[in-house]
Amino acid sequence: MLRATSELEFSNEKNTEEISQLASLVLSGDTSTGEKNSTGLPEKTGYPDSVYIMAANIFQGIRFEKSPEKVLIKYGNEPLRSLPESEDESFQRSSYELAFSALKFQDILEAILIDSCIFPSTTIPDHLSSLIIVMLYDFQDRKFQARFLSDNEEPIAEVQEVENLLNSFKIKLAAALARCRIKHDALSIYHILPETVRNQELRASTLPLYAWINTCKISPEEVYYSLKKRGYNKVKSVLHIDDKVFAVDQHCYDVLIFPSHLKNNLLNIDLFKDYKLIFQDKSRSLAVHSVKALLNMDDDILMVNTGSWYTVAHMSILTNNNTSKIFVCGVKSQAKDPDLKNLFTKMGCKNIEILHEAFLNIESKDHRLQKVKVILLLPRCSGLGVSNPVEFILNEHEDTGLLKDFSQGGTSEDKLHILVQQQYEQLTHAMKFTKAQAVVYCTCSVYPEENEGVVKKALEFQDHGIKVQPYRLSPPVLPLCSLKEIHLSTDKFFRMEPSEITNGCFLSVLTRERDPSEAVSVKDVLARAAAKGLLDGIELGKASKREKKKKKSKIPLSKAPTNDSNDIQRKIAEFLNRESNANANRSETLATKTSLPRKNTTTAGSSSHVRKPNKPTSNPLVPTFMKNTAQPRPYERQTNFVRSRPEDRVMALKPVEIVLPPVMLPFSGSQGIKSQIPTQHFYYRWVGPKTVMPNYFPSPSISRRGEKPRENLPSSLLRHPRPWL
Repeated sequence: MLRATSELEFSNEKNTEEISQLASLVLSGDTSTGEKNSTGLPEKTGYPDSVYIMAANIFQGIRFEKSPEKVLIKYGNEPLRSLPESEDESFQRSSYELAFSALKFQDILEAILIDSCIFPSTTIPDHLSSLIIVMLYDFQDRKFQARFLSDNEEPIAEVQEVENLLNSFKIKLAAALARCRIKHDALSIYHILPETVRNQELRASTLPLYAWINTCKISPEEVYYSLKKRGYNKVKSVLHIDDKVFAVDQHCYDVLIFPSHLKNNLLNIDLFKDYKLIFQDKSRSLAVHSVKALLNMDDDILMVNTGSWYTVAHMSILTNNNTSKIFVCGVKSQAKDPDLKNLFTKMGCKNIEILHEAFLNIESKDHRLQKVKVILLLPRCSGLGVSNPVEFILNEHEDTGLLKDFSQGGTSEDKLHILVQQQYEQLTHAMKFTKAQAVVYCTCSVYPEENEGVVKKALEFQDHGIKVQPYRLSPPVLPLCSLKEIHLSTDKFFRMEPSEITNGCFLSVLTRERDPSEAVSVKDVLARAAAKGLLDGIELGKASKREKKKKKSKIPLSKAPTNDSNDIQRKIAEFLNRESNANANRSETLATKTSLPRKNTTTAGSSSHVRKPNKPTSNPLVPTFMKNTAQPRPYERQTNFVRSRPEDRVMALKPVEIVLPPVMLPFSGSQGIKSQIPTQHFYYRWVGPKTVMPNYFPSPSISRRGEKPRENLPSSLLRHPRPWL
């Protein structure tokens, strides 16, 4: 039946347009390609010869090998000759993408070659089999149309030979492809792929681009202005927007987000050419920002399995204003050092030192790493939380064998076990560095075995014999910007699931427990802050009075003479002694205050520093020398307050300002308050202050002459245990 259908479809073998319609396919890796082509965008025209050669060599190393009884096509072991230009980044990316696409459809492509009688009827050397596979994929991807050849390109004999062979079998190849689609009941060979692979490629086609700002070369504001001049508008979200827009990431202040379709345009602007903006996956930016949050000014950093050198550069840029040094271990070949130094120089990085030893071979007591306080561990992982495996392989891994796992949508149990064991060994080794105080562990995996499984096991079996505090799991140091992120981080792990806006990411922060013998009290914190000048204008309270006397007897202050400091402390001590006797003299104070002349009351009310209360209750916020004096002298009070603030240490008795006269508080008369008011009646005349302090409540009901004041506020509500604070 399949043969009859094929004969009807290909009755006119000379009709190229009909062949193209029968063999039309959706591009693997971009489900929207067909739609794009229907809108008038140009069709694919093929790759340069050097890309086919490099893709064939990559495919040769990652292809699936079959058992001898099932082998239909033999692959040679000899690699094809590559040109020097194949080392270019754009050539590498194109070659890996082509090899990965051929790997996903290896079984189908081999079946098409057998069905079309190319194998075994033709005598083609075995070492060209890989080249045939990758070129056949591109041939059907172009709907069997001719390849566009550049005049400036040097042709390669092997590529020309294979291309001529495929062109001669064009009709039979199209027929074999049509039969394969009918057999699998699929609209295209893309729909034959596993669902996990299709979903992964769907995300890859729409995933936004992330780029971090090189703040050593340009400020964020300058980047925004430059992009705006080029027609890019700043928005809150770039999802489902086809215009030239960008947004600022919520987790990393120096990371910008662009729609995926703008990549080719962005690569051609100066911001990217001059390393002012650098494309990189967001998970790596999250890792370096987590390290930055744990650093002090002079702490060094050890980076393990960095993958992309852009990650190292980003860490260097974030610590540019510090005296930190970044150690990068695991660089196997010293031949790369000149290229790396040249790259770092172009990016403005100055604090990077490369270590050529493997991480597990570095001793924890290495003299070079004695100032390392934070270790950033980016272990090799399955990476199945990443949507674009080619970018992941190029930027983070040199092991192209992981493309096999991506092509199948999962990792085998044996390989996953090997990765988990490597991750555990590296994490436990990082925890042995006695000077380090934190370890940041970050992966792009979705497997719990590689994430929380490794961390929990390392914490459980960490060595408690060494004379350092053990590690504990700490909460994320990154902001949680949604309820989903908060829910995913309830167990102190930071997780981002693969979605249409970001790749998957797992991040864990381990910090050493605080040594109980080094516990710092609140008094010590305040004392240190005062010694550093962080508490200028604020006097320490009663709790630190004795300590301050002891310290001042040993360490003279450079800002003020010793006599002035002792005088201040003596006055504070006298003030506290008077306050301790305030309750005993309440009745005497009450009688004294009720007989105060109106003139003195007015004078006290006009002071911009202290408002003398008219209520007949003792209040600890009011200085005692004001209470026990029958004839107060305003000029002496003012002098005392000036003396209590040497060196511009503002207002040792500043809380006195919030003591409000009862006539200014518009409280309603309640039974609880009335019970505390004396039975006799008082008549006052209140004159408002010339300068209203911001802490005063507005009082529309100031008592006039001859009027009764409103009920007083209970003294218990106004008491303050340390009024000089």
